[in-house]
Amino acid sequence: MTLVLAVANQKGGVGKTTSAVNLAAALAMEGRPTLLVDLDSQASASSGLGSRQLDPPTVYECLLGEVPTVEALRQSGLSGLDLLPSNRDLAGAEIELASLEQRERRLSMAIAQVRNRYQTIVIDCPPSFGMLTLNALVASNSVLVPMQCEFFALEGLGALAASIDRVRQAFNPALDLEGILLTMYDPRTSLARQVASQVREHFGDKVMSTSIPRNIRIAEAPSHGLPVVCYDPISRGAVAYRDLAKELISRRLTQSQQRAVASVELVGESGEEASTR
Repeated sequence: MTLVLAVANQKGGVGKTTSAVNLAAALAMEGRPTLLVDLDSQASASSGLGSRQLDPPTVYECLLGEVPTVEALRQSGLSGLDLLPSNRDLAGAEIELASLEQRERRLSMAIAQVRNRYQTIVIDCPPSFGMLTLNALVASNSVLVPMQCEFFALEGLGALAASIDRVRQAFNPALDLEGILLTMYDPRTSLARQVASQVREHFGDKVMSTSIPRNIRIAEAPSHGLPVVCYDPISRGAVAYRDLAKELISRRLTQSQQRAVASVELVGESGEEASTR
């Protein structure tokens, strides 16, 4: 089954787009055909893969149903990674979607057209909870939340978790919190260690084991139109994102195995009940 992963946080400046771009690239490097969906009108994820000043069609036209999704796909410079780009036109989508039928499912409908092409679809959400982010959460089966290790980010995390719960109850029962990703993490500071400890205490194994360090190469890479995993593959930032991709793949494999075991046990229990009747 294709993993559709929304990378979301209502707070800006936490490494959300950087994480979406580099995780998508790292997953492709692990041999998983991946699509990166840029759902932010700032189009930073698109420019982070070298696509700037994009002409239509983009994700905007796909949301409005004006073009088939396949016509808007762009190849990245990395084998196995495609891009569904954005541009400034997307800024008007919040208003335009409000009057459309199934307004909260427009992205889900667009993704469904190309879903079987990919093992993973990563959605870079805007830094706010509006109609676009709602569309991303309805289209996804999991959410990754990048979080900078500071107390204001900790407060916003609770609000986002509540928003995810509301979307799960109202629109998408299958939506799950994949994990919380600590970004710009510097273990030398007591504040970073303290916030990380509190997050792990509250969310347990939902906090990813991999954390993303402060690294100048991560900041430099977008200006070259490259993910850091391509710009400087041996940098600490690139290694961290490759580790994150491997951890995500491992987690999904473990969950699949657990579901398979639970299914076998359920069948066994049903058989035992039938034999005693």
